[in-house]
Amino acid sequence: MEVYFHSVTLDESKCKGCTNCIKKCPTEAIRVREGKARIIEQRCIDCGECIRTCPNHAKVAVTDSLEGLNRFRYRVALPAPSFYGQFKPEVSLGRILGALLELGFDTVYEVAWGAEAVSVAVQEFLARESGKRPLISSACPAVIRLMQVRFPTLLDHVIPVDSPMEAAAKMAKRAKVQELGLAEEEIGAFFITPCPAKVTAVKQPFGDNRTYVDGAISMSTVYGEVLKALPEAQDRYDLVQSTGLGIGWGYSGGENRAIYQGQKSRFSFLAVDGIHSVISLLEQMERGDDLKGIDYVEAQACIGGCIGGPLVPQNRFVSRVQLARIADTIGRPEEGIKREEFLGLWKEGLLDLKGEIRPRPVMSLDPDIRKAIAKLEQLEKTVEDLPGLDCGSCGSPNCRALAEDIVRGNALETDCVFKLRERVKELAEEMVELAQKLPPAMGK
Repeated sequence: MEVYFHSVTLDESKCKGCTNCIKKCPTEAIRVREGKARIIEQRCIDCGECIRTCPNHAKVAVTDSLEGLNRFRYRVALPAPSFYGQFKPEVSLGRILGALLELGFDTVYEVAWGAEAVSVAVQEFLARESGKRPLISSACPAVIRLMQVRFPTLLDHVIPVDSPMEAAAKMAKRAKVQELGLAEEEIGAFFITPCPAKVTAVKQPFGDNRTYVDGAISMSTVYGEVLKALPEAQDRYDLVQSTGLGIGWGYSGGENRAIYQGQKSRFSFLAVDGIHSVISLLEQMERGDDLKGIDYVEAQACIGGCIGGPLVPQNRFVSRVQLARIADTIGRPEEGIKREEFLGLWKEGLLDLKGEIRPRPVMSLDPDIRKAIAKLEQLEKTVEDLPGLDCGSCGSPNCRALAEDIVRGNALETDCVFKLRERVKELAEEMVELAQKLPPAMGK
């Protein structure tokens, strides 16, 4: 059995079994049993919806710590573009990067810069490959995990271009190996992450099972430390490489904008954000509904894009304004993306997403097809017998999920309070009837 790493974990001592999380989980990966939530590891995609939903803060994201920097001789910070949107307008981008150096990093390599390289790679792939459409971005690991669990037939729509996080890590390590003469193993690259899905992508990558990122640290944690360091931090604008196009990847629509920059109106793009909206679109694709004319889909699990991640400290509406301001200020649109430089990286394969992204057959009722069909028939019959209220009081997210749990042997029909009441009523009526009976010897 495959072993799964998950950034999202349960603090059982805080869980009160309220069932809020089971209704929001997009993969029905949570059940409540014996008064506590239980996460089904095979189904969890680490999107963080349960972290947002839990009123008792019982769901937490496990991330790397700043102490992990000590494992390496040279340390590189990889700030996500959304990180810039967490600060007030008076804090310059150069000072934010300068403050990161105060935390123990030796340099900063912007993920926004990697995003610009990825933008060029996507442009080229769209121009040269006329096959399957629409292609789907690989940037959001929660969306890719979602497809592995719920939409395996669409996995071949994922564009074989790496995420900006991985692209930035590869580019940073290559540059520092050449510049400093260090071995790659001596260089630690740490992503400042807005979400738990990125942590999981680092610990358990999909694709070629190789990552160039050595750790993922919560954006909230780094933000607090940067605020403390800002008064003494120098303005290191010399570390800024990206333009507004790369920084714009931090919010929904920014990815398409950067890719569109190179292709003008030649291709059509669609942006969707929020895990339940993404599911709706993927269901449409799976049904074969007409998406004709759409070449590329930017899909992000969090509403608003990465600025809406569960680990960002700032309100997403405020951070979008801040990030857009920075992107516009630093825009340098006259220079555009450094196309030729990035094109060379793509041609040598440095920006490729390698290896097959395999499905997770967790929705299958049984590996034996005949048994699976029999269980499916039993499941449908069980669903018909349940009340169909989807109240969640049984600890499963809806009546169909309870029926599935019953067929799998993980629940009983009487876990449904309505079925339990029916059963109690039947027993009570039977007891009354029995109480009125007398043995023949005593009867009239």
